[in-house]
Amino acid sequence: MTPSNPLRDESGSTPLESTAQIMDRITSQLGSQLTLVSLDGRRRSAPRTAPRTAPAPALVVVGHGSRDPRALATVTALIERVRELRPGLTVRLGHIELNEPLLTDTLAGATGSAVLVPLLLGRGYHVKHDIPEAAAAAPHLDTRVAAPLGPHPLLVDALHDRLVEAGWPTRLGEADRRTAGVVLAAAGSRDPDSATDTRRTADLLARRLGVPVVPAYASTTTASALSVPAAVRALAARGRHRTAVASYFTAPGRFATQCADAAPWIASAPLGAHRAMARLLLHRYDTARASATQVSPRQLTSA
Repeated sequence: MTPSNPLRDESGSTPLESTAQIMDRITSQLGSQLTLVSLDGRRRSAPRTAPRTAPAPALVVVGHGSRDPRALATVTALIERVRELRPGLTVRLGHIELNEPLLTDTLAGATGSAVLVPLLLGRGYHVKHDIPEAAAAAPHLDTRVAAPLGPHPLLVDALHDRLVEAGWPTRLGEADRRTAGVVLAAAGSRDPDSATDTRRTADLLARRLGVPVVPAYASTTTASALSVPAAVRALAARGRHRTAVASYFTAPGRFATQCADAAPWIASAPLGAHRAMARLLLHRYDTARASATQVSPRQLTSA
């Protein structure tokens, strides 16, 4: 005959607590109660639990998109660098066109809140219209749209480093300073605010390098906009025959290649996954997140 189990009830199915388990539970409960009693016998108030903090909004990097496969690889590497700088932050990617994931799909699959940071270098149609419209089409999200990346001193840091990598001397003698110049090659836009932002970046870069920097465009959409070859000729007419082309593009593509091919001397690589670019994305994210009110897309500044 099999002896009965002393830790089961009469039906033999429900486990019963052992004496040790009962004593452990009583001790635990008694300890919890004693924490509410002071040494003089008076009852303490129950300890307050720390309030729960809401999770940080996701950072949605908004790329333009490109048919060049190098562009997606470059943006992906940049996002990985952002994640390294801010561990724990949710970072997603969405494209305006040409590449997946599209911004609309990224927002449709997101929850909670998000800050959309344009991976664009100035104000223009995409910043003022396309991105805010995509955010408005995701009413389930609490969204903010950050300013574009440029102009900003961190961009100048990246531009300078890319020029040095291409062969720009770290120190210019007086003779070189009189004969050197730089063309800041950008994509181009019909929006005058975009041209203003590019000119401001050119001015900042000129101060850093100590030589003239002329903004020029792969797509000359206005009569006053210079193409890269025209800007090279304009500098040569001023005695600046040693001219470099600074690639003012976030990633490789047709426009960046076209502009580099027009360089009479050296041409820098696109800004890409430079550490300053990752820091600037986070700066735009933090600034937009800290803003007390959402800013209208038409009021976006790039300070």
